[in-house]
Amino acid sequence: MAELFNVYPLYDIEPVRAEGSYLWDANGTRYLDLYGGHAVISVGHTHPYYVQALTDQLHKISFYSNSVKIPQQQELADKLGELSGHPDYALFLCNSGAEANENALKLASFHNGRTQVVAFSKSFHGRTAGAVAATDNPAIVAPVNYNQHVRFLPYNDVEAAEAGITTDTCAVIVEGIQGVGGIHVATDEFLRTLRQRCNETGAVLILDSVQCGYGRSGRFFSHQFSGIEADIISMAKGMGNGFPIGGILISPQFKSSYGLLGTTFGGNHLACTAAIAVLDIMRNEDLLDNATRMGNYLIDGIRQIGGYKELRGRGLMIGIEYDFPVDELRKRLLFEHKQFTGVAGKNTIRLLPSLAIGVAECDLFLEALQVCLNAEKAEY
Repeated sequence: MAELFNVYPLYDIEPVRAEGSYLWDANGTRYLDLYGGHAVISVGHTHPYYVQALTDQLHKISFYSNSVKIPQQQELADKLGELSGHPDYALFLCNSGAEANENALKLASFHNGRTQVVAFSKSFHGRTAGAVAATDNPAIVAPVNYNQHVRFLPYNDVEAAEAGITTDTCAVIVEGIQGVGGIHVATDEFLRTLRQRCNETGAVLILDSVQCGYGRSGRFFSHQFSGIEADIISMAKGMGNGFPIGGILISPQFKSSYGLLGTTFGGNHLACTAAIAVLDIMRNEDLLDNATRMGNYLIDGIRQIGGYKELRGRGLMIGIEYDFPVDELRKRLLFEHKQFTGVAGKNTIRLLPSLAIGVAECDLFLEALQVCLNAEKAEY
C-alpha cells in the first residue's frame, strides 16, 4: 500500500461535514472550530451563498489559463479594491501565501534592482525558496534555501529598524500581526518607522497579510490601524474560504510588463468565484464589525478567567500565552470539550475562528477553557 510522506502530526479525527463554526466527524460527533484550518475559514464552513456561487460556476467553466480573458479576475479586483480601501492598487493572483510572498519579493527586486531583504524575528512567510529564507526558523530552511541577502531585525524594535534599513535594502517584509510567531501585534510606531525608512531609502515595504489580513483583525488589513500604506500587500488563507487562492495588491508606483510575473492556476474561474463570494458575504454580513465585537468579547472573557502569562491579539486573531506547555490543554479542549484550537509555539493557544462566529460559540469556548484550566491546576 502506498504511504503518505509523514510530515504532519495528526489527531485521530476525520471531519466529514461542516457548517458555520462546526465540524462533524465520521462518528457524528460535533466539534466547535476555533481555528478555521489556520485562519482559512473566513466566512464559515459551507456558507450557502458560497456553495451556490461555486456550484453555478462549475456548471459553466472551472478553469482556463491566463492566456484568455477571465472576467471574474476584474470583478474580484474591483470588489477587493473597494472593500479593502485600495481601489488604485493592481492585483496579481496566485495560489497560496508563500507564492504571494515570493512574487512580492521578486517584484520589489525588479523594481529597485537590489538584493538585500529585511525580515524580523519570529517571522513566518512561507516554505518556498524566498519566503522561507525570510522566515526566522532555521529548522525549516533547507541549505538550498539559505539566503545570505536576508537580514533579521528584532520585531517592534524602532531603533533597530532605523539603523537596519538602508539604501542597500531591496524590501522590508513584515507581518502586521505575527501568527506562527505567537500573535505579536506590530506597534503603530514600529510600522510607521518602517514606512518612513522605506520612503527615505527607496526600499519596498511588503505587508504580509496572509494570516492577519482579510478582516481578521477587525480592519481589512491589520496594518491599517497604524494609518500607513504598504507598497505591496500579500494575501491568501481567508481569501477563498478553503478554495486555494492567493494574491498581491500592488501600489501604482510599480510598472507591469508581459512575463514579469506568471502562474498556471492563479486567478482561475473557480478560485476567483470563491474569493468574490467571500467578499460579498463579508460586506453583506458586516463581518469586519463582527470580528471586532466577537474579538473583544473573547478577550474580555479570557481576561476574566485569567491564569495566563500574556494575552495578545486583535479582532479574531488571539494568542493566549501560559507559563506551561499548552499541548495537554489543547487536547482537553479537543477530546473532552470537542473544540479545535491552534498553537503558536509551545506555550501559546492560537484562536482563529470564522469571522462569522457568534456569542453562543464564544461562550462555549470560554466555559470549556475555564474547566480545562481548573483541571490543569488540579494536576499540579
